[in-house]
Amino acid sequence: MTRIDDASATSAVPVASAGCVCGGEIHSLKEICLFISEYSAWLLGCGATCIRLERNVMRMAEALGCGVVMTILPRHIHLSVCLPDKSDSYTYITATRTLPISFDINTRLSELSWALADGKINFEEAKVQFDSIIRTPPADKNLVLLLASLANASFCRLFTGDWAAVAVVFLSTLAGYYLKQVLCEHKVDLRLVFILCAFVSSVLGASDALFNLGTTPEIAVGTSVLYLVPGIPFLNSFSDMLAGHYICSFCRFIHAVILTCCLSIGLCGGLLMMNLGMF
Repeated sequence: MTRIDDASATSAVPVASAGCVCGGEIHSLKEICLFISEYSAWLLGCGATCIRLERNVMRMAEALGCGVVMTILPRHIHLSVCLPDKSDSYTYITATRTLPISFDINTRLSELSWALADGKINFEEAKVQFDSIIRTPPADKNLVLLLASLANASFCRLFTGDWAAVAVVFLSTLAGYYLKQVLCEHKVDLRLVFILCAFVSSVLGASDALFNLGTTPEIAVGTSVLYLVPGIPFLNSFSDMLAGHYICSFCRFIHAVILTCCLSIGLCGGLLMMNLGMF
């Protein structure tokens, strides 16, 4: 990075053989490319769609006075940054981050791109903010556990379940989601996590029928595993398909289908163990 003393150099403009000027400072194409690549890997990893990633990256590249071309793949991002006159370029390939879906990080990274584009922060400040964002601690586990259980119990009530079924679903979700948190902390394969959690929740959900606690035991069993449905991967897959990112769309769809199949295996196993009919 080189400092430009000219006070007029407040916007991003290309500088031949040196890089781009942003906020009165010269930044090399390599420096910009590495930053945007890391940004892209984190944004895609925390659950963003491909179209959002493209728009955010284009917005930042324009603010930095560079051209950018990127190829988004399910496991990697291929990014090339160049001067507007194509006289110099830098290319980097990075692996996407494997992260839990985080709307907080997703939103804050998008806000970062707008802050840079609107001139509220310079490139150095953007890097500092990015480092702060990716170190954001996850939401409180106990709060997430409680809210997920309440949400799933609400689905049971929404599907005409009685209050006994609602209570059973709340407890079965509480146990299943807690197991999911523990297994994920120990880096257990996500497919096995879905099978085990669906099995535990369905067994507990079947207690409504086993002990004749209410009048809607089938609703309790059916909604006890809804918290495992991979809705965001399905939605992202559809969004990527509409945006023309067919490879990412197909891979996200297959990933969601596999998780749904694992959910079904666990559910069927629980029903068989409790000797309940599946149809």
